[in-house]
Amino acid sequence: MHVLAVLAYEEGEAVTSALLASSVNTNPVVIRRLLLLLQVAGFIETRKGAGAGSRLSRAPERITLAEIYKAVETEEPFASHSKRPNKACPVGHCIQAALEKVFASAEDALQQELAKTTLADILESVKASCLSSGKGRK
Repeated sequence: MHVLAVLAYEEGEAVTSALLASSVNTNPVVIRRLLLLLQVAGFIETRKGAGAGSRLSRAPERITLAEIYKAVETEEPFASHSKRPNKACPVGHCIQAALEKVFASAEDALQQELAKTTLADILESVKASCLSSGKGRK
């Protein structure tokens, strides 16, 4: 979401992975992997050579946080432990089924909440916060 917010903030200007990495405070390689996921999802286009960089391919108003979440989160938010519990234990035998119901409900609530907010909403909040702190430029 941070990367897409930077791209939205730049309003169509090509943004390099180095600039994005600087904003996120991570390695450009991490950003390039993320950019691939965002490109496959249809949120961005990336060019190499002259005018190199990434830009949004859809208006921020047409991108929900739920769509972004689905595109980049490759693991379940409430994953079970990698080792199976002891089935001889009454708790170990039934805990996963009990937790699956709760986790499925939580995942549904998360998706519904994220669907209510667009990238444009986030950008508007970022700009308002920047202006009030004196760090905004647009």
